[in-house]
Amino acid sequence: MTASTFRALHQGRTVGDPLVLPGPWDAASARVFADAGFPALATPSAGIAASLGYQDGATPPEEMFAAVARIVRAVSVPVSADVEGGYGLTPRELVGRILETGAVGCNLEDSEGHTGVKDPARHADWLAEVRAEAGEALFVNARVDTFLFGTGDPADALARARLYVAAGADCVYPLMAPAEVFPLLRAGIDAPLNMAAGPDEGSVAELARLGATRITFGPGMQRYAMGSIAELAARLRL
Repeated sequence: MTASTFRALHQGRTVGDPLVLPGPWDAASARVFADAGFPALATPSAGIAASLGYQDGATPPEEMFAAVARIVRAVSVPVSADVEGGYGLTPRELVGRILETGAVGCNLEDSEGHTGVKDPARHADWLAEVRAEAGEALFVNARVDTFLFGTGDPADALARARLYVAAGADCVYPLMAPAEVFPLLRAGIDAPLNMAAGPDEGSVAELARLGATRITFGPGMQRYAMGSIAELAARLRL
């Protein structure tokens, strides 16, 4: 699979017809989602971290890239990889490591150690370097963390998103944006818009109604699966 195939899945989307990308945390879950007919997948860094025994944000890069590679090998659909803030790698190193896994897309967040957000102009310059290194070989989803670790100001989120698109991002992901802000973002951003849903039909339907181009789930599916296993374990315990 190529980035052009993945990129094409985002094009021509209308309100109510988003690209829904389940979040596999290992090869087995990836096969389940691919067998269910989803055209592509998007790994969650927090879900993979939990599956490997780490807190979110603490997974060693080598283990994260290895986990992504196992997921890619397990399926025949495009896979996008959440690689957090890039692990301190140079744009060249980061692009090389992602492409080595076989992933055709990536999430890149603008938060700083899960405590604050980066300077938007500096981050946009870094995204431009990633784009220059990758060419068209990677679909870049730029996460905007204003509502998670920043001021929560919609104007800041919009300004960041526009900078990142100008720098070459294919899609923007204003994580945790409240529903009332979504129309502003949708109208003001000239790029596909990624939003996060809960692992249920109602959440997906609501984001589709609001005009999300693409819907992902973060670690929600991994946590839902672990909750189901915990319930089963409780029933089986003698």
